[in-house]
Amino acid sequence: MPKRWTSDSVLAFARTFQGASILMAAAELDLFSVFTDKPLSAADIASQVGADLRGTTILLDALAALEVISKRVDHYSAGPAIRRLLTERGPGSVLAMVQHQANCLRRWAQLAKVVKTGKPAERVPSIRGEAGDQASFITAMDNISGPLAPVLVSQLGPLEFKHLLDVGGASGTWTIAFLQTNSDATATIFDLPDVIPMARERIANAGLTDRVQFAAGDFLVDALPKGADLAWISAIVHQNSREQNRHLFAAVREALVPGGQILIRDVVMDESRTSPVTGAIFAINMLVATEGGGTFTFDEFSKDLEAAGLINATLVRRDPEMSSVVRARKPAEA
Repeated sequence: MPKRWTSDSVLAFARTFQGASILMAAAELDLFSVFTDKPLSAADIASQVGADLRGTTILLDALAALEVISKRVDHYSAGPAIRRLLTERGPGSVLAMVQHQANCLRRWAQLAKVVKTGKPAERVPSIRGEAGDQASFITAMDNISGPLAPVLVSQLGPLEFKHLLDVGGASGTWTIAFLQTNSDATATIFDLPDVIPMARERIANAGLTDRVQFAAGDFLVDALPKGADLAWISAIVHQNSREQNRHLFAAVREALVPGGQILIRDVVMDESRTSPVTGAIFAINMLVATEGGGTFTFDEFSKDLEAAGLINATLVRRDPEMSSVVRARKPAEA
């Protein structure tokens, strides 16, 4: 049954972007890295982040009004919890994801034009530039997947594999989780050239350099490295059209050894396309950001996998967000 709306609730809903925009601006300015245990003036903070004093003061007052930070007389302070969450190397940091959401917001603001024209939104770089935006995206994927990956991989097991192909895996997060469950296995991470260095760093930090190879390329253009018996595709297919996914699945089929399997982690929609709610909303994110991306039903996954020559498609994990998992296999040769 539809929600009962009033003028007040409609207007309150329409203003929900405001608080988010305040937090995102602070994240894009890396404002929370300035704070220590000592209160600071607006002038101190503006100087350290290289920003306008008037703008910084108004932003700080709004953050204090929202109880993100504290203000006493004309000095501001941020508690240890918010500093941990919104500084780059803080334990449990989500700074990169908030910065990525700011990039999403710039595209979402163009939603009506996108619906009108059928073209994705104009991509406008943040104050950190295109390279900074790409780095925040890759780190954001680790922000979200880091705590999730070991749990999800353990729920899929026991998985018997010798070599993992992690397609689009430049955060390195999922490769690390898979290899930690199988001490004898090795892996290849395949992703775009610009992001491979980020994967190398994370793999090195995990002490897995001698078990992981790296291959640079575009999975919609280049052949995937052959020889894996397990392929992992995490949060990738929603960026593609169904035609592009069939191409990707066919490339995976060519890369797998006979009898090898593919695991796809993503949103899986019900037939109505209104549930899960997060999936219906995420489809908007793909509408404004891609030419043909979206969220797909299991029936669509199954048909696209079959068209690519993969068999026995099964929904092995159902999740209300982006951690449903679909499995299929490459036929074993006679």
